[in-house]
Amino acid sequence: MDSLPEPSSEKFRAYRLKLLDQLETSTQGERNRARYELGLMRNSHFVSVGGLLHHYHDSGPANPVGTVLLIHGWDCWWMWWHRIIHELNAAGYRTVAYDMKGHGWSENDPQNRYHISDFARDLDGLIRTIGLKDLHIAAFSFGPFVALDYVNKYPNSVRSMVFFNFGYLPNNEFISKAAPATINFIFNIMMRKLTWWLPAYMFARLALSRNSVMMHDIKVGFESLGFCASEAIEQTTAQITAMETTGMLPEMVRAVRVPILFAAGEGDVVMTCENAKKLQEMTPSGSYLCVPDCGHLITLELPQTAAEIVLRHISSHS
Repeated sequence: MDSLPEPSSEKFRAYRLKLLDQLETSTQGERNRARYELGLMRNSHFVSVGGLLHHYHDSGPANPVGTVLLIHGWDCWWMWWHRIIHELNAAGYRTVAYDMKGHGWSENDPQNRYHISDFARDLDGLIRTIGLKDLHIAAFSFGPFVALDYVNKYPNSVRSMVFFNFGYLPNNEFISKAAPATINFIFNIMMRKLTWWLPAYMFARLALSRNSVMMHDIKVGFESLGFCASEAIEQTTAQITAMETTGMLPEMVRAVRVPILFAAGEGDVVMTCENAKKLQEMTPSGSYLCVPDCGHLITLELPQTAAEIVLRHISSHS
């Protein structure tokens, strides 16, 4: 049995015990999934940032050609990148996929500090602590907010960024008040109480995805609900739908000088291709890609396509 990383979070240890139990009690499919995830956990590490344990998964060849930092999205965790990690590692890149506080295997913040600026400060601490240099960033959904705040506020050696399913959404006073209540009701009240993955999958398949997703990845998405602190959902939802954030976003992207690719799914009803193109047009060093036959969940729907997009962008700016 593999030894546990020291230190490690309670969420990490509990999940590992669940996987070990599945090796003894579950179906063949569940046993295979448990073995696979236990294998991934061998590359899990923890560092203290801002007084809280942060989890990151660090993998790749011994002499990588570069480093890609992967930033998950809203109500997600690092495992949303697991298939993309495999592709990037096979192409010779080191990958570091971390969990923001209150998400995945990172600790929850007892002071409930879940503002974009808090996540950006944590990201700076993580990068400095583990010594990442000359890195490329790929971020999804909410993740680009954190990446933008980080590169604009902190000294860094970021070389390029890819933002998946991130755009400039229309907003007004009514939307900024109604959206947080609606989203919190769906995710914090309805979805979080589910004990079976099928209703959550049906919602995602009908509203967010344009492709069938493998059973393993359905469960990866479902696990996100249990790992994410409800306060993180409330605060990030309120912030990204606020008129203030809508007003700041153009300036955030205009201030960036490294090349950014905005990639959106053609069938994404949340962050449409048109929304992504609006941001690209505001960016002095931006490019744009509309991915056909793809919804909002590109990292789970089309992971190989997502990896190829990252690799092409890095290659064109190396």
